[in-house]
Amino acid sequence: MTELGPVAWPPAPIKTERLVLREPEARDRAAFIELYASPEVHTYLGGPRPRDELERDMPEVPGRRPGSFVVELGGAMVGQILLRRATEHRRPAAVGKADLGYLFLPRVWGSGYATEACAAALDWFDGVLPGEPVVLTTQTANVGSMRLAAKLGFTEVERFHAWDAEQWLGLRPPVTPPAGTDTTWR
Repeated sequence: MTELGPVAWPPAPIKTERLVLREPEARDRAAFIELYASPEVHTYLGGPRPRDELERDMPEVPGRRPGSFVVELGGAMVGQILLRRATEHRRPAAVGKADLGYLFLPRVWGSGYATEACAAALDWFDGVLPGEPVVLTTQTANVGSMRLAAKLGFTEVERFHAWDAEQWLGLRPPVTPPAGTDTTWR
């Protein structure tokens, strides 16, 4: 995984109590289109993309790149988790750190899936790159995303104005495993 360092990609699917995090597949294309065209999902992300444009331009296997996990529930994609290096972030405090992003279909909001999936992705990250901090940026108006950031252990670094709105930059400090701990992902 060149964006996050010397990590083999894709990893084996990550299973939680209710979800599977895995590499994107061709069968996820319709769900990716639904996710990116959703006005609700993109309320705080600059607005949705036009469905006809997505249908035309989306590759057969969308989202296939290191750090991109499909979140699967009952065999169907319900969201996406992204972990990528923040190489061109607007805030100096974030540059070079791993950046966590997430999108979930509105029909699964309020079920705890985002918390469960993001926590699993961060656990995986801590296992393969121990000692690395992670950043997260969201609009302060996005109350749900602010709550999720707090649940995941992110604390405020700064607020700033970008994309015509107040933004929040949070940092999750590095998790260092105890001495003698095997950090190989199982």
